[in-house]
Amino acid sequence: MEQTLADVSDIFDSVVYLDESLRQEGFEDGYKDGLVSGKEEGKEVGLKMGFQVAEELGFYQGCVDVWNSVIQVDSGAFSSRLQKSVQQLGDLLRKYPLLDPENEQVQEMMDGIRLKFRIISANMGVKLEYKGYTKSSGMEDM
Repeated sequence: MEQTLADVSDIFDSVVYLDESLRQEGFEDGYKDGLVSGKEEGKEVGLKMGFQVAEELGFYQGCVDVWNSVIQVDSGAFSSRLQKSVQQLGDLLRKYPLLDPENEQVQEMMDGIRLKFRIISANMGVKLEYKGYTKSSGMEDM
């Protein structure tokens, strides 16, 4: 049997087509696997970050609760300026969008909460700080 040029061309076309088909199938399988593992990893990171944020906010809210208790027992324990700062910190904490983690202002709001807390602590003459968060916001220079 004699092969013609067309037969040889058909053989190469089928090899090229098979190669492209296998490459596309491999890409699709890899993409599907990547979606699954990416979602799992994203969920783990989100849970970890959410817990860290909630823990830090809880620390600040606990301090505000204690300070407000002191103010109720002895309204002269803190200056009116310091009482106002405690109230402002409480307001900042209530405004934090716990149910909207994709809010673009969360980092700015957290920085404001941290700053207000540091100001209150300094005005009280005590060194209080939440040690769980990383000091990546530049607050360590203050």
